[in-house]
Amino acid sequence: MPEISILMPCYNAAETLPEALASIAAQTFGDYEVLALDDGSTDATGEILTAAARQDERIRHESWPHRGLLDTLNAGLALARGEFVARMDADDAMHPERLAIQRTWFERYPETDILASRIEALGAVRAGFAIYIEWMNGLRTETELLRERFVESPLAHPSAMIRRVAYARLGGYAEHGWPEDYDLWLRAAEAGLRFAKTPETLLAWRDHPVRATRTDSRYSVENFLRAKAHYLRRGPLAGRPAILWGAGMMGRRLSKHLLREGADLRAFVDVDMKKIGRTRRGLPILAPEALGEWLGGDKPPVVLTAVAARGARALIRARLNGMGLVEGRDWWAVG
Repeated sequence: MPEISILMPCYNAAETLPEALASIAAQTFGDYEVLALDDGSTDATGEILTAAARQDERIRHESWPHRGLLDTLNAGLALARGEFVARMDADDAMHPERLAIQRTWFERYPETDILASRIEALGAVRAGFAIYIEWMNGLRTETELLRERFVESPLAHPSAMIRRVAYARLGGYAEHGWPEDYDLWLRAAEAGLRFAKTPETLLAWRDHPVRATRTDSRYSVENFLRAKAHYLRRGPLAGRPAILWGAGMMGRRLSKHLLREGADLRAFVDVDMKKIGRTRRGLPILAPEALGEWLGGDKPPVVLTAVAARGARALIRARLNGMGLVEGRDWWAVG
């Protein structure tokens, strides 16, 4: 049995697939299988995989009528034989040492369940994508990954290597109408699984107009907010009320989903003098100076910060930490 199963769904990936396969073939760690899953492609993806499988018996080429990414991933998990499952996308490229470095990490830190790496952009890069990579690469420790998991997905899915038993514990990928990888991280954190990230940059991540994150409605901002509200209600807000810092567009949209999940939302906070003293969803909008008056009692409200302006999170963090509140316990960044 191979030590590592590389789980690589492929859908109309003929243009980038040869580069992805070449990066796998160049790995210095060779005890792997490639689960190359053709999800009903209509281009030359199938022919490329067939030829690759003939040349390398480690490549297991499976194909079926189009069923979508989530079902394809779960089908691949059912086929996986390795102790570890390394995710890979057909439009990305691995660093030659990726498998070796991640496999060594698991030997040194056997408590780890989910291991990602730093990443770099592959090809043309849009400004938003570059900002996201910079933010994600700045999350180095497990504490940082877990603390900021409600801001955005803190791991690049195709950079992750995951113990197969961890996948089994979570029941694989779940369909909720929001991103399957973000949902996996949130469920894993809720279940107490251990996260880590290597300091090395081990994956080149491609951005292009037809990525699923740009074309699939599950990756819309609204569905990310639905996922956040769902797991906030089950985790940090379980048995505790909340105050939402941010009465602008993001706070308004998130508050809708929090209330639908049954969260006990008490108030908003904002710095805009035009909003302070008014109400949002029937709840008062407070000035930051008034926040301390609302944080007493046996179960003080959890503060959630949802301000989209760049640089605002750092200013709010300084203010809340200066009040003696602990991030990841008393307050959470959620946007």
